[in-house]
Amino acid sequence: GPLHGIPVLMKDNMDTGVKMLTTAGSLALVGAAARRDAFVVERLRAGGVVILGKTNLSEWANIRSTRSTSGWSARGGLVKNPYVLDRNPCGSSSGTGAAIAANLAAVGVGTETDGSVVCPSSVAAPVGIKPTIGLVSRSGIIPIAHSQDTAGPMTRTVTDAAMLLNAMAGADPRDAATSSAPAAREDYTAALKTNALRGARIGVARSQYFGYSTQADALIEQAIADMKAQGATIVDPADIPTAARLDACEIEVLLYELKADLNAYLATRGTAAAASTLRDLIAFNERERAREMPYFGQELFIRAETKGPLTAPEYVAAST
Repeated sequence: GPLHGIPVLMKDNMDTGVKMLTTAGSLALVGAAARRDAFVVERLRAGGVVILGKTNLSEWANIRSTRSTSGWSARGGLVKNPYVLDRNPCGSSSGTGAAIAANLAAVGVGTETDGSVVCPSSVAAPVGIKPTIGLVSRSGIIPIAHSQDTAGPMTRTVTDAAMLLNAMAGADPRDAATSSAPAAREDYTAALKTNALRGARIGVARSQYFGYSTQADALIEQAIADMKAQGATIVDPADIPTAARLDACEIEVLLYELKADLNAYLATRGTAAAASTLRDLIAFNERERAREMPYFGQELFIRAETKGPLTAPEYVAAST
């Protein structure tokens, strides 16, 4: 196959059976191996890859605290940006992004809920893709929220990203979001054409996402010019007036789904883990405060634990 013998690194929130630990960066899951591979890991093994190991991440994919540091976990310490060692590597998939940028493996896999693939890709320069929900299975991946979670390729070239996505995509009986998808997907490498941007319409949400950094703005302006030169139609501005109203809804959805989805996942890890529920995790972190919470707390975990079921009116309103 096209990925036979290719070395790959996996973010440490994807189950890899008994071969290596899967911890989300938390000491609570150290020593308790997952019982089977995540579906995406099964797909990659079937495609012939060699899994070199797991990459560090923002503990629990940055959902424990509003004050968390990208790339820090109690198990792995702090990820560093390989280009500028004292700069933030960004996003919970920062370990995969840094490893691929530093050429520690040919390709890597990250996961994203909201920015965890695209952010490290923006600061360390790998190619990152967040696939549409349902294209790549989420089963066996430590969750935040089923409505937004997905795994995605992180590579050094667009071609490699397309080839890796080919191997990752597929229908999984354990993930209902993929159930209507065919087992064999289209070949994403077929879209790799020099004139691929010709006729594309690209909107520039100028009032929402510019002005934070003059240097970053300059890079984006050059990218816009480059895309236009390649035949894209630039719609500028294409502002999103309701963008600011989405934040409160999103965090409400994430907290409700975190409690439901994480409890369901932890139940698959058995009694060997130090935590079988979100409540157990909160208690573990308090007991291990010196190791688990030397820099920031777990206020988002605590807020999530107070949430009710996914039938609660507040969740239904926020998610619709």
